Formats: sequence, structure tokens, C-alpha cells
Amino acid sequence: MRLHVGCAQWTHPAWPQPSRDKLASYATWVNAVEGNTTFYGIPARSSVENWAAQTPPDFRFVMKLPQTITHERRLSAIAAEFYAFAAAVEPLGLRNHAMWVQLPASFAPGDLGTLAAFLRGAPREHRYAVEVRHRAFFDDPRVAQQLESILAETGAEWVPFDTGTLFGRPASSLAERDAWMKKPRVARRAVALTGFPIVRYIGRDSVDETVEGWTYLVELVHTWLTEGRSPTIFLHTPDNAEALNLARLFHSTLRQRLPLLEPLPEPVSLEPPTLF
Repeated sequence: MRLHVGCAQWTHPAWPQPSRDKLASYATWVNAVEGNTTFYGIPARSSVENWAAQTPPDFRFVMKLPQTITHERRLSAIAAEFYAFAAAVEPLGLRNHAMWVQLPASFAPGDLGTLAAFLRGAPREHRYAVEVRHRAFFDDPRVAQQLESILAETGAEWVPFDTGTLFGRPASSLAERDAWMKKPRVARRAVALTGFPIVRYIGRDSVDETVEGWTYLVELVHTWLTEGRSPTIFLHTPDNAEALNLARLFHSTLRQRLPLLEPLPEPVSLEPPTLF
């Protein structure tokens, strides 16, 4: 029984980490990370080899496709760019848990044919996880069903970005106000399409509010685990200072209810961070 948890990054000024090998240090705290840096360009293969060397074989990277593919070309005529990216991240092996197809808010229901063509033609040796932000996918059940049908047909997962807790009350800090401006305000989803659901959860500056807001997610992940699924949950806060601790807390909350859940590694750092 495996639950993977992680953050949007593997280094942060608030986290006690060595000056070198920050990813290796991060990987002793949690067992997954969002590959956001690849959105800005294809990484050097040598960099990816270093990422692999710093992480255990069962660590999960969810690697975001470069913006050239998803935002500029909008999934059309991108074979060369896709294969270049796939070749660059090949050293990760099975650590490359999923190719993350994050689509812009302008990618609308009328573009579903393009998404379907991309997923149907994409190499089967990779797993695919799609994040949409256009409101129609969340507000119109008919449109949501169309997207789910395409994803189910191609074995891809829908990645929800749960901002419900963030938008639960007005922003009260600069970090929260910045998140309010940048994060999508969409309805929560509680449906897994594959055996490997992925959820991105963003809380508040307040640890208590963040934990209170994820109560439903604890129940949902508990159900997924008992069904035999292997979810990956990414924990965010507006400034991410406490995200590393929160990811471990989320995992421990599930392990209290499911003692057979495989534990996270024992942290190795300069000094332990605190939630308080």
C-alpha cells in the first residue's frame, strides 16, 4: 500500500537543507515532487541524471511538459519537441511517474479534439496526467464527461488543483493575495480515473486552516488506498514554507488509519523544521 506525497519544489529558504544535494535531502522527507521547472524548457540530460542519482528508485517525479508544447503549440505539431523532452528525462526511468500536461485556461471544450489526438498518439510507455483550467470543465457536467471519456479511453488521469481552502475566505497576507491572483478558482473533484490519481492541494498561511481544509481529501485518499489505488498528493501553501512538514503530516494522518501503509523515509537534515 503506497501513498506518495510531496511539494511543488525540492528546495525552499525556510527548509533546513545542506548547501549541496538539496534534492537528496528533500527525498528523505517525502517521496514525490512536482516537476515545475521543466515547464520553462527541456532540461539538460546531465541534470536529469543528477536528479536520478539523488533519489531512490521508488521516488516519483510528475514532470510538466514544456510550455512550448502545451501553451505555445497547444499540443499541435509537437512531435519533435515531445520526443526531445522524453529523451531528456529518460534517465529518471520509473521515477518519471507521469508526463504532466498542464493546459492554459484558454484551452476550452472546443479544443478537446486536439487533446484526444495528442493522447491517442502519445507513446504508451509513459503515463499521462492532464490539468485543465477552463471553468467549463468544472461547471458543465456534459463537458466534464467529454473530457473524462477521452482520458479514460487513453488511460490518462485528470489532475485537479484544489484551491477550495485558499479561496474559503478573503486573503489576509501578501502571499495569500498573490496566490489569489495566480491560482485557478474551480470546483473540487473527487473522481479517480486510473489507479494512480494525482491531486494538487493548496491551503492557507495558517497550518490549522490548511489541515482543516484537507479533511475531505484524507477521506478520499483513504478510499483510494483501500480500493488498491496508489495516489500522489502534492501539498502547497501560499509561500510553501510549511509545505514539506504538511506533506509528512498528511501522510502520517493516513498511516494512523491504515497501519499497513508504507512509511515515509526518516528525514536527514541540518535540523528539523517545525509547524509552530
